[in-house]
Amino acid sequence: MPKKATTTDAELILKLYDLRRETEMRKARNWWGNEFWPQSADDLIRIATSFGSQENAWLRQVAGYWDMAASLVLRGALSEELFLEPGNSGELFFTFAKVEPYVQEFREKMQSPEAFVNIERLVTKTEQTRERFARMKERIAAFQKRRADVAKAS
Repeated sequence: MPKKATTTDAELILKLYDLRRETEMRKARNWWGNEFWPQSADDLIRIATSFGSQENAWLRQVAGYWDMAASLVLRGALSEELFLEPGNSGELFFTFAKVEPYVQEFREKMQSPEAFVNIERLVTKTEQTRERFARMKERIAAFQKRRADVAKAS
């Protein structure tokens, strides 16, 4: 049975929430959620190697934030049960679902085996997180199909 979340865990969750509300982070999250739809590892690589670009900064900011948050959970500094509440971590699953199909090739081509690794470990850690991640991938696939249908109809 998981240990009960502590007041310290709650304070850390609130600090993570405050970081998500920071102005530039909001812009980065908005870009990741609305404009960033990679179709290949090469799409990821193009942005990851576009040093100095706004998209590169936003890619690193969002990926780095969620990887850091996942590492706090994986290392036991933050209650896993509390962090995995949908309101606290839904975006983590969404973020990784958008890059997961290309992450292995990205790691190989960029010679960066640790890229997204803490996020991946957390979303694949338990049967519950794997099921949640699978549902998120299905939702994204359905959304992408709707986007493509709208684009064709235009």
